Amino acid sequence: MLQVLQCADRPLDLTCPQVMGILNVTPDSFSDGGLFVSVDAALIQARQMVAAGAAIIDVGGESTRPGAAAVSVQEELDRVAPVVETIVRELPVIVSVDTSKAPVMAEAVALGAGLINDVRALREPGALQAASNAGVPVCLMHMAGDDPRSMQEDPHYADVVDDIRLFLRRRIQACEAAGISASRLLLDPGFGFGKHVTHNLLIIQRLREFLSLGRPLLIGVSRKSTIGTVLDRAAEERLPGSLALATMACQEGAQIIRAHDVAATVDAVKMCHAVRVASSDDLTQ
Repeated sequence: MLQVLQCADRPLDLTCPQVMGILNVTPDSFSDGGLFVSVDAALIQARQMVAAGAAIIDVGGESTRPGAAAVSVQEELDRVAPVVETIVRELPVIVSVDTSKAPVMAEAVALGAGLINDVRALREPGALQAASNAGVPVCLMHMAGDDPRSMQEDPHYADVVDDIRLFLRRRIQACEAAGISASRLLLDPGFGFGKHVTHNLLIIQRLREFLSLGRPLLIGVSRKSTIGTVLDRAAEERLPGSLALATMACQEGAQIIRAHDVAATVDAVKMCHAVRVASSDDLTQ
């Protein structure tokens, strides 16, 4: 499996799990909407996440929660571009842009973003070409349908893991046909995106099966509604459940964990990694 992923001018070490800090510069995201809409607030939050150990800051300018309003290209650019530019200039961290829109991808990468994170897996018009031209790594995520606003309307799978694997394999093929080398790709099975609770739990239970696709796995479970359903917890009370799922995901082969609560998640994945690599040989040194 890939050990180092080059993200623009910054390398990402994948020999151990890494944490991607979530930075939503939106007024309506499900957990932190409205908290970081100004550049100053966004930079303070990014600085805190980097200090806590985040290897990547994922900047998103359009909410993908069910029922969220669509955002125009210009509005998303107005939200995202100044934040990306500022973080790239001020902080020693990889910046990811969480978008499905080709113009936003192109502008963010031009400003220094080193990763494109697309919940629609480059299915929007022009996205494949924009990602190809950008030359940076891309995370392809699975989502039932093509619109977060309707993704939870009775999602159905013959076998949730097999169906997602087939989708991701086809998107890898589409990327390669567009000139995007598979070596630039990360994969995300899309926990919470067009899945019922049991679908999401099975994704974690069988996460290792996605390793057959040969690409690093990114997973986002932080504060998701499945945790709220299982534990009967509000979004702000879901940290223990988020950490449990993050730890299990790392144990099953995930290399990047996308999280709101960076410090706690960094500790959890470091501890998980320490257990995985421990050897009795260390006792003789």
